[in-house]
Amino acid sequence: MSAGADPRRLLPSVEQVLQRTEVRALEARHGRALVVRELRALVEDARTRAAAGDRAAVEAVAADLPARLAARLDQARAASLVPVINATGVVVHTNLGRSRLPAEAAAQVARIATSYSNLEFDLAGGDRGQREVHAETRLRALVGSEAAVVVNNNAAAVLLAVNTFAEGREVLVSRSELVEIGGSFRIPDVLRKGGARLREVGTTNRTRTADYRSALGPDTGLILKVHPSNFRIVGFTEAPSRSDLVALAHEAGVPMVEDLGSGLLAPLAGLDETTVAESLRGGVDVVTFSGDKLLGGPQAGLVVGAAARIGAMRANPLYRALRVDKMTLAALDAILVIHESGRAAADLPTVRMLSAPVGEVRARAAAFAARIGPEAPELTLSILDGTSAAGGGAAPTAEIPTALVRVAHRAKSAQRLAEELRMGDPPVVARLADGALVLDLRTVAREEEDGLAGALVRVAADPSRNG
Repeated sequence: MSAGADPRRLLPSVEQVLQRTEVRALEARHGRALVVRELRALVEDARTRAAAGDRAAVEAVAADLPARLAARLDQARAASLVPVINATGVVVHTNLGRSRLPAEAAAQVARIATSYSNLEFDLAGGDRGQREVHAETRLRALVGSEAAVVVNNNAAAVLLAVNTFAEGREVLVSRSELVEIGGSFRIPDVLRKGGARLREVGTTNRTRTADYRSALGPDTGLILKVHPSNFRIVGFTEAPSRSDLVALAHEAGVPMVEDLGSGLLAPLAGLDETTVAESLRGGVDVVTFSGDKLLGGPQAGLVVGAAARIGAMRANPLYRALRVDKMTLAALDAILVIHESGRAAADLPTVRMLSAPVGEVRARAAAFAARIGPEAPELTLSILDGTSAAGGGAAPTAEIPTALVRVAHRAKSAQRLAEELRMGDPPVVARLADGALVLDLRTVAREEEDGLAGALVRVAADPSRNG
């Protein structure tokens, strides 16, 4: 059969391609296994096109196989997890990695990750030490707790508390606090996996201390108060005070555990959130919260409270499965140093973004729009009043005043602009509001503005994807 009759005859064999000089150079760079894998995939794709009668596509592949293979290899070797410019105005954006670390914390992680460390070694005594001393000593001092323990996220912290104090027993939770966070992760599921039974208390909008008292019994393992996370119940509502629940728990001889979620160490203007210290001062036995929300650090579940209770959690075999690694401890300790030295508002990106005055954001937005205008005549940019969000399930009703850059293209829709920005380098995630593309510079670092400007100019000038 001639090549004209069967397009597959245009394709060389994998072994023939591997003998080419250009491909041998690729093999030296990427390794034989990866080159063979991608080459086979490339040839198989071309054969599929040939079977479908697409001779032109097969001819194109056959003409520049090495170049196409090189492109596939570069794509295969590229990192899947990449930096993104967050122009949404959601400060603790769960889908974009929540809190961003300051440079000094990232540098500390790099130092620890690339060397041996005293993770579990007592340098003074010359023998085995405990990893808990590193970040937890500073954490105890910051919040005024007797003890602390760190696990890999706040859900793990709640799970460990439930399993330690209520395995095979009941956990009392108000119906108004049976929350579901992102990814269909629900408090009832956490309790079940912790080996406990959920005992619902009160109603959705009104729960009283008497409801908890009526639910107490010999099977009660603990009373759990849960942060409402990403919603609020307003109107005809009632809930017992923290002090009332603490008194009731202590009277019954069971621990009082509070899941604060957000991890606020010091009050922030505009955010109606309980601080960790306030919960502890209220007599709560165990407080759990996240490291990567309002604390501004790495993903971690932080647990503070009474020494006996925390000691019991640390002695639980489940703790070893949930504890964090050296990089997380290095980052967390660096973040706590910043809090300890009173530099959070200036040096922690999350706190700095949340507390930036609207006038500062508006000035940056105006300067940015003025800069882009001459470089991208296809765009019309204007400044609008708007709101930013704390995000991460913290302060869901808080509206932080901001200034938005509204972007309109003379030919491309807002949806098309948003898609092209997401697919660029660097990727930019923006917001669509009222049929327009808007950028909130509150969540864009000053050093990212050049990258954002370049991305806008590129998508504005690209005539190939109008729509």
